[in-house]
Amino acid sequence: MIESPQHNRDARVRFRDMTQADIAAGLALSCAARWNQTERDWGLFLRLSPEGCRVAVVDERVIGTVATARYEDRFAWIGMVLVDQAERGQGIGARLMAEALDVLKDMPSIRLDATPAGHAVYQKLDFVDEYHLSRMETAVSGAGLTLGRNPARPMTKGDLPAVAIFDRQVFGADRSLTLEWMFDGAPEYAWVIEERGQIVGYTFGRRGFNFEHLGPVVAHDQQTARRLVSACLSPQAGKPFIIDASHYETDWRSWLESIGFREQRPFIRMFYRDNPYPGLPPKQFGILGPEFG
Repeated sequence: MIESPQHNRDARVRFRDMTQADIAAGLALSCAARWNQTERDWGLFLRLSPEGCRVAVVDERVIGTVATARYEDRFAWIGMVLVDQAERGQGIGARLMAEALDVLKDMPSIRLDATPAGHAVYQKLDFVDEYHLSRMETAVSGAGLTLGRNPARPMTKGDLPAVAIFDRQVFGADRSLTLEWMFDGAPEYAWVIEERGQIVGYTFGRRGFNFEHLGPVVAHDQQTARRLVSACLSPQAGKPFIIDASHYETDWRSWLESIGFREQRPFIRMFYRDNPYPGLPPKQFGILGPEFG
């Protein structure tokens, strides 16, 4: 029996743990896909999950990636499912997902943010829809920002413990390490609002390959979220920004449009097995990003 070239090709694809030495290859794949990750982002995946990120390799060349992140023992996140353009259509993405699910087999809940193209694939793997998001983009103009008597102030390192406590309630699990990483990477995008000595909202941001990324934006109410976004963006005229905005309040996306944002693409947040720690999605006006949750 003569083996087909496709069979030989499949036999040559192997999967292994991602290492620091693979960051350049991962970055090349995400840049080729015009995704927004930087080398610093790839480093965080390995820091969050040193044994939970996998690569697909042919002849020692990385042709695909998947990253996972565990948030306490509550839930895990899957992101960065990438396959080299020339290697697509061979089921490598599905095999990378299988690797990720195997890595996370002990977790009670697994979540991800799906693009429309990936949505049907994840449904077949028994992922269930949770809620919808929109990636929105703008070149900051300053028009329409809520600036008068804005109580937002720049976040300090000393605010991080209190922010992390609030964030755990809203996100559903502790991610204080990631929030500190966000602050260290772009402190000028980190803002808080306090009322009677209590933090009622905060925002972070990070630098990206194509855009600056605003989020997470977490607040008790929409007015607070508007003030935070306005304070963050007002000094950044001309910069390209994205935000992955929640659909919980229609007025929220309408307001973002009024200050110049336009939808780039939708996402669908999904979960697998169960969703016992959903957090407080109505208070999460912008997520950290689909790769991190």
